[in-house]
Amino acid sequence: MPSNSTLAPPTPATAHRLEALLASSRPFLRGELQSVDTNLPSLVAVLRSVGAGECWHKHGSFLEHLVDIYRILKIWKAQDPVCLCGLFHSAYSNSYVNLAIFNPSTGRDVVRAHVGDAAERLIHLFCIVPRQSLIHDDLLFKYSNSELVEHVGASEVSLKNAKEKGVFDYNEAWRKKIGKLLPENGVVVKHIKTGEDVSLSRRVLAIFLLMTMADFSDQLFGFQDVLFENHDGRLEFTGNNNVALWPGNGKPGLWLNSISRMGAIYSLILREEEIFIEQRKRTGGVGVETKRDEEIELVVPPVFDNCTRVLDEQDQIEARDLYWEAVCDDSKAGQERAEELLLSSIEKNPFVGEPHVVLAQVYLTRGRFEKAEKEAEKGLILMLEWSSPWDKRMSWEGWIAWGRVLLMKAKDKCWPQTSWGVLNLGLVK
Repeated sequence: MPSNSTLAPPTPATAHRLEALLASSRPFLRGELQSVDTNLPSLVAVLRSVGAGECWHKHGSFLEHLVDIYRILKIWKAQDPVCLCGLFHSAYSNSYVNLAIFNPSTGRDVVRAHVGDAAERLIHLFCIVPRQSLIHDDLLFKYSNSELVEHVGASEVSLKNAKEKGVFDYNEAWRKKIGKLLPENGVVVKHIKTGEDVSLSRRVLAIFLLMTMADFSDQLFGFQDVLFENHDGRLEFTGNNNVALWPGNGKPGLWLNSISRMGAIYSLILREEEIFIEQRKRTGGVGVETKRDEEIELVVPPVFDNCTRVLDEQDQIEARDLYWEAVCDDSKAGQERAEELLLSSIEKNPFVGEPHVVLAQVYLTRGRFEKAEKEAEKGLILMLEWSSPWDKRMSWEGWIAWGRVLLMKAKDKCWPQTSWGVLNLGLVK
C-alpha cells in the first residue's frame, strides 16, 4: 500500500538537506582526506604501516572499517577526539575483537603522539571496558521497545520544562530509571584483562554508545545473523552457529532494532545530562565539570529521526524480506509487483535509504519522473545520514553514486531504453 509520504513532491527543504549532506560527505567520496583534517592522511598511513589493512574485519579489512567509523562520526558532527577514537577504536584490542595492532603496555605513548591526550584516553578506555555487558546487559536489555518510546517522549517534555520553566522533577519514571542505571557520577566497571576497577563518566559511556551505533552499522550484515542465530532480530548474540560460512548470501542484517534502541537510550542520557547541568546552572553551580567529562559534547546522530524512534524487530524483519524479494526476484513478476514490495518495505522501515533508491529506478523505468526524483532524494538523504550502507553488497560510495545518477536522470526526465544505455550510465554532475 503506498504511503502518503511517497506522493509528496520534492521540497526546497529536502533539497537543501541533501546538498548539506553531500557537502560534508564529498571529501570522503573523493578521497580528499586532507580537506577533512590535514593530519588524517598521515594517521591512515600509520594504521596502514602497522598492518591494519591486512587484518580481516567482518565486512572487509580492519583499515577500511576504522576509516569508515571515522567518516560516520565526522558526518554525525562528533568532536575531533571522538572521531579520532573511532579511527583508532580497537587498536589495543577490545572486548569484541583481537586486533591489538598497538601493544597497550608499550604503544600508548605512540598513539598519544599521533592523536593527542583526549583522543588516546578515549581509545584506551574503549579497549579495556566490557562493552558487550555494559551496553547490552546493563542498558539495552533493561528496556522494552514500548518503554523506550514512552521515555523518549517524556524526556523531551522534561527537557523543555527544565529550560523554559525551571521545572526539575527527578521522580519522573524516565529520570528515575536512567539515573539508577547511570548515576550522575558514572559507573565503575572491571578492566577486561586485569580485573581492576575502571571509572566511566556518564558522558564517556554515552560516547561509547554512539560509537557502537556507528561500529555496528558499518560492519553488520546477514552473516552475523546466521552466526549468532539472530532469528528474532533483537541481536542478543545468544546463538552459536560457529560453522556459518562467510560472507553468506549478502542479505542486509537484522541490526536496526538494536541500533534504534541504542539511539533512544543515548537520547535519554543526553537529555538527562542537559537537565542536570541546567539545574546546577540555575543554583549557581560551576560551568563545566571536567571530572564528569562535560567538555565532551554529546551530538545527536540524524538516524531514526534524530534518535527518537524505535524500530520494531518484527517490522525490521518483514521490511528486509520485502526488499530482498523485490531486488532478487527473477520470476518476471513485473514492475508493479516490485513497486508494491518496496512501498511495503518502506512503510514498515522508513529509516534506511536503499529501498527508496531501488524504488526510484522502478519509477524511472516507467517514466514517473516526479516520483523517481522524490524517492531518489529521500534515499540519498538517508544513506548520507547513515554514512554506511544497509545493503552491503555494494559499497556506500557505490550506493551514493548510483542514487545521484538516478536523481539526475529523474530531474532530466529521461531514462535509457536499452540495456547498453543503462550500462553506459555513470557520470554524476
